Amino acid sequence: MQPLTEADIRSSFVNATPEELAQLPIPGLHEMLWNEREFLGWRDPQAARRGYIVSWIDGRAVGIVVRSAGGSLRPGIAAMCSFCHSPQPATQVRLFSAARAGEAGRNGNTIGTYICEDLGCPLLIRIAPPHLNPPATIRTRGEALLQRMQNFTADILKTA
Repeated sequence: MQPLTEADIRSSFVNATPEELAQLPIPGLHEMLWNEREFLGWRDPQAARRGYIVSWIDGRAVGIVVRSAGGSLRPGIAAMCSFCHSPQPATQVRLFSAARAGEAGRNGNTIGTYICEDLGCPLLIRIAPPHLNPPATIRTRGEALLQRMQNFTADILKTA
């Protein structure tokens, strides 16, 4: 992933309200390992159900605000994140929704999917079983993660 500045992040959101942008917490960018990310995702420490995802699409940063569902999946079952395709305990995957960009979103049109609760998919795909070739595995998983993330973001950007 290309590095992002605070200005890049703040100006990237396509479905945020002015109030959300005013309260937008910025993660520690000076600590970021950009070459180990397909997107930047973080949760809002002041609003437990809100999260943010920023990725590069067609050479520009695109940010989306996501909201987690109030409840979680039933404990004791397995679930899979729709971005990183990592199977994990259901309590670590949550349904997130995002308002569509523009007037559609202002009219209440949303899209939802199951994502890792901490939005840490780029870190999770880098945990490869020792018997696999980690660089090739990570590259393949990263490309697939990025494609699924971009597809979700493209759906957010649809106006109809």
